[in-house]
Amino acid sequence: MKSTIGNALSVTLFGESHSAAIGAVIEGLAPGIKLDLPFIAGQMDKRRPKGNISTKRHEDDEIRFVSGFFDGYTTGTPLCLLIENRSQRSGDYEALKALARPSHADYTAYEKYFGFQDYRGGGHFSGRLTAPIVAAGAICLQILKGYGIAVGTHIKSLHGIEDAPFAEGGDELERQIAQLNAAYLAVLEEEAGARMTAEMEKAAAAGDSVGGILETAVTGMPAGIGEPFFHSVESRVSALLYSVPAVKGVAFGDGFGFAALYGSEANDPFYMEGGQVKTRTNRNGGINGGITNGMPIRFQTAVKPTPSIYKQQQTVDVVKREDAVLQIKGRHDPAVIHRARVVVDSVTAIALVDLFCERYGYLWTAGRGGPGKK
Repeated sequence: MKSTIGNALSVTLFGESHSAAIGAVIEGLAPGIKLDLPFIAGQMDKRRPKGNISTKRHEDDEIRFVSGFFDGYTTGTPLCLLIENRSQRSGDYEALKALARPSHADYTAYEKYFGFQDYRGGGHFSGRLTAPIVAAGAICLQILKGYGIAVGTHIKSLHGIEDAPFAEGGDELERQIAQLNAAYLAVLEEEAGARMTAEMEKAAAAGDSVGGILETAVTGMPAGIGEPFFHSVESRVSALLYSVPAVKGVAFGDGFGFAALYGSEANDPFYMEGGQVKTRTNRNGGINGGITNGMPIRFQTAVKPTPSIYKQQQTVDVVKREDAVLQIKGRHDPAVIHRARVVVDSVTAIALVDLFCERYGYLWTAGRGGPGKK
């Protein structure tokens, strides 16, 4: 039973929602990476709850590096980061600790850990654990940026409200990614963002929640990254995406849309431009045979409505083994999709840096191997 993922670059996650601290250990970073601390702080801010569309639990999320970082640079040894929990209200969970919240991990955690799990705020299963993931991901995003690779995610749809689509590629897609990465609410169309905000506020007022679909694009990727079958780009990125709480579906390129196409429609024709191999369409999301083909990576992620809702629900008492009625208390999000987008960016970056390190070695993270830095 491990909370570690990655091969050449690995991330180990630890802590619980109401423990003294949460954090991560990152192994496989080269020595001499000058960490961009303001950028990391900015990424953490995108995950932070704000306004009426998020939980009222507010944490400083101040990152403390306790090993592997000295005088502004990584040392090459395991990098350990801590984030203190300072705004716990554990009493909100005491009276309901035996009642399994529907669609949460309460019941499954009880069965797996024989009742010894930390139940407060979801314990180790809480979305609170995405904070150190974002911190680790910010380091990986910084590394990718040094090679001219950009990752961006927008809320494609929220409870049926659609955002403007991504451009196919080129300068316009890069401009859109820059726009998203500078915003808290990651949408391409301001009017769509206003409607989404109103929908989240409406759900909050009703004691309910909403979900949606995130769409991610990665530009600047060279061809040849990834492995066939078990270590394909899709496999590795998906493994991390499914670790994000509330993610229930992932589709690359046209995804399930391929089911309605002929092969002549689904294929992406190749052509030459300026000595570079490109495709005229990108239905396969920049990946062929599990390996990047140099076009933008594209995928969508389905995020379910937050399971913590204030409506009365049917459940069971896991100790007494009898039916029960649940009415939750505490501080909960009417939607997590707007905060999850930076988590999706982060896990994508972690997966890609790991794949790059497998191909070029860990010194690649400090610009000492593989293709040159931009």
